[in-house]
Amino acid sequence: MKDTKLKILLIGYGKMGRAIETLARERGHSIVACISDKQIDIAHICKAYQPNIAFEFTSPESAPGNIKTLLQAGIPIVSGSTGWQGEWESIRKMALEKEGSLFHSSNFSLGMNLLFHLAEVAGQFMNLHPVYEVSIEEIHHTEKKDMPSGTAITLAERIMRSMKAKKSWVLNEDSTPDSIGILAQRQPNVPGTHTVSFSSPIDTIQLSHTAHSRLGFASGAVHAGEWLLGKHGVFSMEDLLADRFY
Repeated sequence: MKDTKLKILLIGYGKMGRAIETLARERGHSIVACISDKQIDIAHICKAYQPNIAFEFTSPESAPGNIKTLLQAGIPIVSGSTGWQGEWESIRKMALEKEGSLFHSSNFSLGMNLLFHLAEVAGQFMNLHPVYEVSIEEIHHTEKKDMPSGTAITLAERIMRSMKAKKSWVLNEDSTPDSIGILAQRQPNVPGTHTVSFSSPIDTIQLSHTAHSRLGFASGAVHAGEWLLGKHGVFSMEDLLADRFY
């Protein structure tokens, strides 16, 4: 019988890492090792502690190297690190070539992923009503390094899937007819707020998600780890939700 208990290597022990640790233990999983963003001898730690999964929530500078090392070691990975989109394709290719297991999401909250879906559906509707212009606003805590947030970029990408006129996004600039403007703000002690606005001279339609704590993100990440165990490939919350709820 397959062991469904996670033996977790936790890479990145900030607020998100600690929330994952708490929820994972509550669900009967074990944390075999915790390392900070600055510790780099991940391969040695994998050999010493024999995790069956790694949760990687670090920085844009550290994440690509961490993930590559874990793939080399054959450890399944759940990563929520953002800000390294430029290296995504090479890492995705590496994961597939090595028949590894990589689950990445810019946001693990179930509510936020529902907003992704609703924004994409709204974008499709707006093809019939080009009078509406779309914009995104995101607010995060002052410690967040990347701007805009990975979540805001995912929102823009999901809208661009369905809104034919939109080809790119721009940060804190006036948008053009073929781009989506993203306004990014940093304020103390804000887990994350994202708002999509469809505005016309007549009215404004808004879709918004406000996180009250990191527990929603952590819960989604732990569920992703449970779902990933035993699978091979590159996955996202879309895959998990399609499997569990659609």
